Amino acid sequence: MIDIIKEEKKPAVILVGLNTDRDEDLFASSMQELRGLSEAAGMKVCAVVTQNAESPVQATFVGSGKVDEIKARIEYDDADAVIFNQTLSPMQIRNLEKILDREVIDRTALILLIFADRARTREARLQVEVARLQYLLPRLSHMRKGLTRQGGASGSKSSKGAGEKQLELDKRRIEHRLAELRRELEAVSKERSTQRNRRLSSSVPKVALVGYTNAGKSTIMNHLLTDYADGNTDDKKVLEQDMLFATLDTTVRKISPAGHRSFLLSDTVGFIDDLPTTLVKAFRSTLEEIKYADILLEVIDFSDPDYNRHMEVTDKTLSEIGAGDIPKIYVFNKSDIADEQGSTMVQLPYVRDHRIYMAAKKDIGTEELLSLIDKVLLEGSQECELIIPYSQGAVVAAILDGSEVLATEYLPEGTKIRAKLKKQDINKYAEYISSTS
Repeated sequence: MIDIIKEEKKPAVILVGLNTDRDEDLFASSMQELRGLSEAAGMKVCAVVTQNAESPVQATFVGSGKVDEIKARIEYDDADAVIFNQTLSPMQIRNLEKILDREVIDRTALILLIFADRARTREARLQVEVARLQYLLPRLSHMRKGLTRQGGASGSKSSKGAGEKQLELDKRRIEHRLAELRRELEAVSKERSTQRNRRLSSSVPKVALVGYTNAGKSTIMNHLLTDYADGNTDDKKVLEQDMLFATLDTTVRKISPAGHRSFLLSDTVGFIDDLPTTLVKAFRSTLEEIKYADILLEVIDFSDPDYNRHMEVTDKTLSEIGAGDIPKIYVFNKSDIADEQGSTMVQLPYVRDHRIYMAAKKDIGTEELLSLIDKVLLEGSQECELIIPYSQGAVVAAILDGSEVLATEYLPEGTKIRAKLKKQDINKYAEYISSTS
């Protein structure tokens, strides 16, 4: 018996972009990113249509001639949908769908589609649904094309038509669902806060991977898990794929490398230019994990010609969530590809100040990254001598696990430890400190 597996037909889409004031190279990069987003959503790009103009057309975003060109491309390619690189108004979407007779998707809706497909944990699914409903709410009035707006005879108690009544019902249902989702998210947020507080009470340093989507954060986490985590790591790994927004869920794993400081490593959702505000707000509780890190590893795809703009987007997003002042290590990943492109001629791995040039996929630079993490964690620390009673074994374990211990001695009154402590740990263990230097 022969099984014939037919590949599911991907929806064919046409990409549309309007350049009003952007540099040509930046605009081209933005359109390439839109292609990546479309492919990440499981769509096949069959054509790209662009236009230069001083400002968008109020009714259809692009000019009437360009709309005719898009319509011709739809017929030629038998396209299923049209995707715009900017956020469209509800009126523009309605007008375009009426003219083109195809579904019209803007950039925000496309990213929401991807997030809805990739969300795995309960918290992520709730957050995506909140963002989707917030996006949908102001667009309801333009989705009721065939319903009347006014009705009722003269003198009747209500002059509302069927469409207007249905619109109010839809809005009420969405607002009710949003209220339910917010209550559920509040409960999940409390659980996350409890877990975070347990981690914060520990002396183990917290390190967070941040950066533009598809820069290689998950690759770095998986390599560190494979080489330095305890036990079987297969079920602890995160999805690693050359795709925008391959992972959405925040994960925290303990890394215990021999000869280096142990630390808790968190992987967070990647950033992107013009990330929908509804998503930033919905994922705020998840992104707050970043705010409690001792160090941020800002991962940069060094092989991308537009990496400087990606760094600007990342830094802007970090500032918006209140994590802009946390010490950073700039991890220029995929430097091997950049070297092949002639962008860099340094011997990998290369470390300079708080920067490291490495290739996580080939496991080049992992050891040097760990040494750099050690170095940055020690910056601002102070050498202290502590005498800890034998009854406080948990305190000894926490210091041994989370600090650089220089010497240990067992005295009648307790365990004497000489270690380098961070400022917050000096305050935490003040009652046991006998001297500082």
